[in-house]
This record gives sequence, C-alpha cells and structure tokens, in this order.
Amino acid sequence: MTSSPLYTSLKELTLSGVSVGYDKEVVVKDVSFQLLEGQIGCLLGPSGCGKSTLLRAIAGFEPLMAGEIRIDGEVISNSSYSVNPEHRYIGMVFQDIALFPHLTIAQNIAFGLSAWQKNLIEERVAYLLDLVGLSGFQSRYPHSLSGGQQQRVALARAIAPKPKLLLMDEPFSGLDAKLREELVPDIRRILQHEKMSALLVTHDQMEAFAMADQVSVMDAGKVHQTGSPYQIYHRPETRFVASFIGHGDFLTATVCGSNCVHSDLGNIRGELDHGFADNEQVDLLVRPDDILHDDDSEFVGVIVSKWFRGSHFLYRVKLSSGKVVYCFASSHHNHSVGQEIGLSVHLDHLVMFSR
Repeated sequence: MTSSPLYTSLKELTLSGVSVGYDKEVVVKDVSFQLLEGQIGCLLGPSGCGKSTLLRAIAGFEPLMAGEIRIDGEVISNSSYSVNPEHRYIGMVFQDIALFPHLTIAQNIAFGLSAWQKNLIEERVAYLLDLVGLSGFQSRYPHSLSGGQQQRVALARAIAPKPKLLLMDEPFSGLDAKLREELVPDIRRILQHEKMSALLVTHDQMEAFAMADQVSVMDAGKVHQTGSPYQIYHRPETRFVASFIGHGDFLTATVCGSNCVHSDLGNIRGELDHGFADNEQVDLLVRPDDILHDDDSEFVGVIVSKWFRGSHFLYRVKLSSGKVVYCFASSHHNHSVGQEIGLSVHLDHLVMFSR
C-alpha cells in the first residue's frame, strides 16, 4: 500500500468566459470569476438559472462550449479539452446524499481512500468522525442516522481524500429550516478547519450569506455580480441583484445633488457615486432596514399588512403619496393594520438605477 496522497491545497480556481449548454442551446453564458485559497464561494440564483450546470462543468461532468477553467494555472477544461473528473482532485456533495446503505459509517467515509495505508485510513476516519461530531458512530449504518447526521457523513466522505476543491450542489435543501440553520455554520467551521476551498450552489440567500465568503449571483445563465454577501446586499450592481437579494422596493426619485435625491421619503442624503445628472429621474432602492418605526417622528405612514418575525415585526406601510414600503419595528411595538405610525428613514448608501 502507498502512503496517503496529501494533495496541496487549491491556490486559485479561475473561470474565464465559460459557456455551457445542451444540444447547442447555451445554458450558461460567458461566466468569469475566481475562487482563491481557503475561500468558500457560492453560486446563488433562482431555479433554472444554470448554477448547477456550471458546477457540473467545473467538476468535469459537462463539456464547455467556450471559455476555459483553470485550477492553479493549469487548464482543466476548454472547448476542445477536458481533464477527466477523477483526475481533477475535486470532491462533491450532492442534494441526494447517496451514502452507501450496505456500508458502515466508517466504510462510507473511507470509500475514496483505497490507495492509502490501512493505519492512515483508520486515523483519517477517526479524525473526521470527531471533526463532524460523530465519534462512536463508525459501526452504525446510514439508515440509523438523522438527515443532519447523514449530511455530515457525506461531507466527511467528500473531504476524506483531501481534494483541492469541494463542490456542494444544494446540499441542505432536503433538511428542515431549523436543522439547516444549525448545520450550515458547522459545515463552514469544518471547511475552515480543513483549510479547504469550496463552492456551494443554492437558491437560499440566508444559506449563502451564512456559508460563503464570496457570492456570485446568477440569472438566466449569467453572473450579474460577484462579491461579499455585504457587497451584494448593500451595493447591488444590477436591478436583478437589487430585487433578488433581500426584500426591497423601488421608489421614483429625482437627483438633487451629488449626494442627494428627492423621493416620497423626502430629501435623502447619503453616500453616493451615481453618475446621474441633477434633476434626472431614477429608481431608488429602499430596503426594510432603511425605514424604522419611530414613535417620535412626524413622518408617518399607515400599516397595510404585518408579519411577526419573533425578534421584530416587518410592516408594509402606505405613505401619504400612496406608495407602499417595508418598515422594521421591534417585536414589542405591536401595531394593528390600519394604524398610523411614525417612520424614521436611514438610507446611508443610496442605490439607484436608471428609470
């Protein structure tokens, strides 16, 4: 038996002008981004936008129509060449966990370690069981585990051979909301502990924000924006990103200076680098956290609907102009539909788009 093949960690995954399709129909169009050493990236977008197809192309399961994919500077895919999936040193975790039912948990985790020495396999399996919080489960079978425990085993199996990159395709979508909320930060901690680069596919924004260092927002086969969760939420570059990420409303506004716009919320001043001319009409993005309930404010609105979120209420409030916007309020401020409440506007960074 040979010793364990300890692969070097990923330095850089680079996609340049990547297009992928089926039967000459383009599904993914001209995608470019980078994932660096130790980063956890995410492809986020609605169902059918091409994110899973792009992930499969990185794994080597789909050929490229154009562009190229490199790992650490080496081309692994272009339109005329493709390294076989098994030679890319990439691990995968799927939505369908697909553990082997006839193998024990230890045997499942050790499945990809056949080239390792026996003592190293045992050490690696014991280490991973401890890392994912399943020490003592090595002799049990998958059917005896909960969904969250099975997903931990699937993760341990995928990272056991120390791949350069881990790809995860909607791995938490089959789990209930509370379990996802608990498991996602745990999986992030495990990947960080292993210093492993990973790329997640999801349609769930909260999952993406909790898991990823870098998010690429996709729609209709195109990447609209790549950036940190903070950047794509607070500084969306396209109208799609602005409307897809979080809740929000667009209000018609008029530019009244280099850092000022006038809208149904009054004159608003904030950080702004817009390139619009004075008196130009624009659409101003307003998030729920931009408008807060304030009993002392003379600027008021009427509640037209409400949602209790535990820690807060999310109100829909009609302004005097007839426009309806979101408003955050503490969970102790329980007001009725039809009631007038004071509003305080906190738009520190102005996000605007052409009418």
